Amino acid sequence: MRILITGGAGFIGSTLALALLSRGHEVTVLDCLSPQIHGDDPLHRSALYASIDGKVRFLHDSVTDASQWPRALEGQQAIVHLAAETGTGQSMYEVHRYVDVNVGGTALMLQSLAQRPHEVSRIVVASSRALYGEGRYRAADGRVVYPTSRRAEDLQLGRFDLYDEHGVALELLPTDEESKLHPSSIYGITKQTQEQLVMTMGAALGIETTALRYQNVYGPGQSLSNPYTGILSIFSTRILHGRPISVFEDGLESRDFVYIDDAVDATMAALFEPQAQGQVFGIGSGVGTTVSEAARTLIAKLGRAVPVEVTGAFRIGDIRHNVADLTKARRLLGFVPQVGFDAGIGRFVEWVLKQPLPVDGYERSLKELKDRGLMRG
Repeated sequence: MRILITGGAGFIGSTLALALLSRGHEVTVLDCLSPQIHGDDPLHRSALYASIDGKVRFLHDSVTDASQWPRALEGQQAIVHLAAETGTGQSMYEVHRYVDVNVGGTALMLQSLAQRPHEVSRIVVASSRALYGEGRYRAADGRVVYPTSRRAEDLQLGRFDLYDEHGVALELLPTDEESKLHPSSIYGITKQTQEQLVMTMGAALGIETTALRYQNVYGPGQSLSNPYTGILSIFSTRILHGRPISVFEDGLESRDFVYIDDAVDATMAALFEPQAQGQVFGIGSGVGTTVSEAARTLIAKLGRAVPVEVTGAFRIGDIRHNVADLTKARRLLGFVPQVGFDAGIGRFVEWVLKQPLPVDGYERSLKELKDRGLMRG
């Protein structure tokens, strides 16, 4: 097939592009090579771009440029729409940029498909677990509930967990695709809108569409110098610089870390599996790992002793937990994660230790949040 990957020079996109090429597909990549991800002079210094350079048809442009879409879509049979600004915290003060790229760029793609003849028969859109907000829980009386965003007043008092109306702690449940959508950040709102735009317009245009709600994807190739997203990369960079790791809240907040190869396998299945048409899927490992545990594992694997400081501070828009229920993805996509967290971290660290020492911009990112009142405690 002839496949367009927007954001195809990024972490997931470049790995997917190479996987598709290895199976004989023709790949076009549309990517603006954002300095936040690729650094300065990305055409000559970005390892991610270098991995696909000369192997794909590359269009160095932005999804927000309406004039480039006819050229990007020409001759394409499928689209994997990965291009997006990512990062919960940054989205809360770079609101226009997140909306412009994630929503506006998607709208321009769909508008171009609606206005011109094309050969596109399939779109896979990268959605996010951020759509679920705090996710799915069970109350003491057995009810399944979907808590709203935690109150800053409670977080300030160190009440980080989620409670029912009587103050009784809720039990975390894996989040399935039927769970309530109520994002707690601008990033989550833009991803929900992006997903709904693609699913609605795809059906209207007779294009088969699938949305993948990725959990926290990690692994070799992830940007080590982007301080706004990718907690494992941020921690790794801090460790390599010999600087302490600051863990928010009480360190017991958890994330579902899914290895890059598993995420790409799920994306390939969504692209080619007929049963994926018109469906949304949660894509993760199905296992929650606390942030403190992730930090300790990285320190052990990297072999560098740095302190872990559990600060009690919190970011507005962060969630407490989220773990994917993979029942539907397993049934319709045949998706079964192959790489556990310990093995995945081992592979990630092996790659990290071969990279040049990255710039550590984490303190700057925290200051930006604090200056805007979005980080407290």
